[in-house]
Amino acid sequence: MKNDDHIVLQDNNENTDNFCEQCKKEDESVKQNLIMHGYKICKSCNLAKTIFPI
Repeated sequence: MKNDDHIVLQDNNENTDNFCEQCKKEDESVKQNLIMHGYKICKSCNLAKTIFPI
């Protein structure tokens, strides 16, 4: 119990895959959309998918 305030969470940026599944470009918004919505697409592909949902 005395080491509880020394817990460290590691940030594994090297293991994250920030590549969009549709346009294959690397973007930080891919990780954000994966966390928020559950799919790996960038912000611009998300906008295009919202406007033209085919």
